[in-house]
Amino acid sequence: MQHEKDTGEPILDIRGLTTAFARQSGGRGAAGVARAVDTVSLRVRQGETLAVVGESGCGKTVLALSVLGLIPDPPGRVIEGQALYRGRDLLTMSEAELQSVRGAHIGIIFQEPMTSLNPVFRVGEQIAEGYRLHKRAGRAESAERAVEMLAQVGIPNPSERAQSYPHELSGGMRQRVMIAMALVCGPDLLFADEPTTALDVTIQAQILDLMRDLQRQKGSGVVLITHDLGVVAQNAHRVAGMYAGQVVERADAAELFDAPRHPYTRGLLASVPRLGERRTLAPIPGMVPGIFDLPDGCRFRPRCAHAFEKCRIAPPLFTLSATRAARCWLCEKDAEGLA
Repeated sequence: MQHEKDTGEPILDIRGLTTAFARQSGGRGAAGVARAVDTVSLRVRQGETLAVVGESGCGKTVLALSVLGLIPDPPGRVIEGQALYRGRDLLTMSEAELQSVRGAHIGIIFQEPMTSLNPVFRVGEQIAEGYRLHKRAGRAESAERAVEMLAQVGIPNPSERAQSYPHELSGGMRQRVMIAMALVCGPDLLFADEPTTALDVTIQAQILDLMRDLQRQKGSGVVLITHDLGVVAQNAHRVAGMYAGQVVERADAAELFDAPRHPYTRGLLASVPRLGERRTLAPIPGMVPGIFDLPDGCRFRPRCAHAFEKCRIAPPLFTLSATRAARCWLCEKDAEGLA
């Protein structure tokens, strides 16, 4: 996907964000503190989609929840960094200030709709509530808006479905209700955490079109959290690959798909089947380490076919160009060439 570069201030500017979780002594493992998100810096500009990709357990969702002030404390806590939304630091806002921003200006599509929807309220009421609160609309107008949003996300008989409880809907329909809730106020920044999970390909395309329409109409920025590289290729302007809490590669989408630099990113792309190609898929060996069991040095080292002795030292995020950075010692010489 191509887009025009926006030279203005970013809608969201994440600077050195670090979120730590404490583990009490007893049971398995000793007490300690681990960084689930470690010194992450990312920017999202107006009209831009930034995809945050990686395997489950890499810290993608924790990053989003940290920015939005939704990390449960204890056991988790943001210990460093800033998350500037149009110049205002979300991490220093009071809960009342955050509530006025979330929903109205920043939309959130959560990953698990069954645990995010209130089981004792009808879905239409749950969509209408945010609109009524943030837009100061009456009940009738809010209810009408909720039905309109259900229709936009592809739910048949929206007036009837607005009267349903979450348990009366399929998983795909509940996911679409979550998307309707996130978009009802027309936010200018959207966090979409696996927004097309449990949806068939037809509805998936419809939802992604709806998100693109929001971008065109309002110039919204989107943080797309996903492991689906097909969705990334079709929708993202820029990509940040995360592994074990760190950004390991950052690049324009076309640049990354054409020539990934970090071994982890190359592994992700090599493990995805491509239409029309007959080739053996190459899965990444091993598993993502737990945050309390991180290896010394490069966190990808135990799974990397290119690891060498220097990888026992943690690499920095090397700047390779104006649009690209990678956290790998194999990129050190290219970074030195820019100095």
